[in-house]
Amino acid sequence: MAASVKTVSTKPFEGQKPGTSGLRKRVKVFSQPHYTENFVQAILSSIPSPGAKGSTLVVGGDGRYFSIPAIQSIIRLCAGNGVSRLIIGQNGILSTPAVSHIIRSYKATGGILLTASHNPGGPDADFGIKYNMENGGPAPEGVTDKIYNVTTTISEYHVVEGDDVDVSKIGSTSFGSTKIDIIDPVKDYVEYLSKIFDFGLIKSFLQSGSFSVLFDALHGVTGPYGRALFVEQFGLPESSVQNCVPSPDFGGGHPDPNLTYAKSLVDAVESKGISFGAASDGDGDRNMIIGKGAFVNPSDSVAIIADWADRAIPYFNKGVKGLARSMPTSGAIDRVAKKKGFECFEVPTGWKFFGNLMDAGRLSICGEESFGTGSDHIREKDGLWAVVAWLSILAAANKEKPGTTVSDVLLAHYKTYGRNFFSRYDYEEVESAGAKDMMAQLSSQFTSSSFKGTKLGDFEVAEAGDFSYTDPIDGSVSKNQGLYAKFVDGSRIIFRLSGTGSAGATIRLYVEKYSNDEKEFEADAQQGLKPLIEQALKISELEKFTGRSKPTVIT
Repeated sequence: MAASVKTVSTKPFEGQKPGTSGLRKRVKVFSQPHYTENFVQAILSSIPSPGAKGSTLVVGGDGRYFSIPAIQSIIRLCAGNGVSRLIIGQNGILSTPAVSHIIRSYKATGGILLTASHNPGGPDADFGIKYNMENGGPAPEGVTDKIYNVTTTISEYHVVEGDDVDVSKIGSTSFGSTKIDIIDPVKDYVEYLSKIFDFGLIKSFLQSGSFSVLFDALHGVTGPYGRALFVEQFGLPESSVQNCVPSPDFGGGHPDPNLTYAKSLVDAVESKGISFGAASDGDGDRNMIIGKGAFVNPSDSVAIIADWADRAIPYFNKGVKGLARSMPTSGAIDRVAKKKGFECFEVPTGWKFFGNLMDAGRLSICGEESFGTGSDHIREKDGLWAVVAWLSILAAANKEKPGTTVSDVLLAHYKTYGRNFFSRYDYEEVESAGAKDMMAQLSSQFTSSSFKGTKLGDFEVAEAGDFSYTDPIDGSVSKNQGLYAKFVDGSRIIFRLSGTGSAGATIRLYVEKYSNDEKEFEADAQQGLKPLIEQALKISELEKFTGRSKPTVIT
């Protein structure tokens, strides 16, 4: 096919500013004429030197509604901008962790990911596009700012016209002068995990006794990956996986792995006495770990993985370089770092902040309380990596003491380090103006010098402010990353407006309290945190500003 480039006139759309994980809007917004094309052209125009021409890009996503039309537009735009090669997941499917790995292993220039992560899918729901860099991680603010600036002034984009490319068949083809490779979306990633973990040990453990497993992909992208791991690699029965066929609308559900949206998994684990349950989100970068009678808080999960890493995961046999968490995540991992002598970092929410530390060789394991966990094996959080890490820990623990359960691992950790009681209240799609007014009022209080020393009920404020982060690697400064108040007893409350929604605003309230009293280790987190939650809701006047008397989700 002759590469005849066509220049198409266009006009800017308002609001094409990428958030922490790219641009997320309703499908109806992305499907407007020129809307997707404008944003993709802005990405291609913002790829750091030497730019899009001659580049190799990875393309794929979670298979949500509108993915295939978007991929066809991306192919035409990439050909029109001189991209040399596209590596595309079969049927447009590639988990976010797989994209990161493929970018790194194929030495690609970057990747265009089609996902709105844990947000619902379907014609009336959400779609998203984000760009990842050559290290496999999300674009830094310098690049996303440039993308946004291009969207505000764009007047044309460049395409090669032609028939749609069949992305359902593995193999190579071309479009214009751009080579296109359609690859197996699962193979490279699963092979990589087999080098990180001891698959033989996990398989023998899972088949040695009565330990049962149930993995729920929530009809997201990890369905084929989960089946390849649990059924094909570990030899478990088909009944060990559920909801593993990716669906454009995620089976009509919400692909967010938490106690609310993964209820069928939670119910099955309890009713059937399943030893180990796990779920992943729409694009495969988040995870939830549960066992019969046990929910593993994501803050505890990353701390436990960090504690066990050099004992249970071969990848870390040579040592752990450092640990990190996002600011709202509990301090459980800090306690592991202190005891083991590891460097520990507190960063803003957003995986790109971890990537700089990893590239500098100062970070091995990190996590976010929003069910994101990962390591320096890639530059994205990785849901299935976390699930297999937990299976590795349980295999190692059962080697030491047969019959060890998820609850046993949790309790043993608390006895060593104490327990950081933690909870997050999400108020999704609240009216934006009210949310901003609430945050403005809180900001005036939390940043006031007179706030220190005041009392909220029985809690005396020791420190408060709006979290700011200076990157120790490149010196960049990120301000206004979340309002926090630390109390004299070590408790914290945090308020943030999330950037992961596609409509309205999402308010997140985080509460944390530490205890080293063994009598409290098995207590219900919500009950223990109740006085702190009540004070947070009182000072924020959240119901007055938003009209919400209850959160959408509690974790």
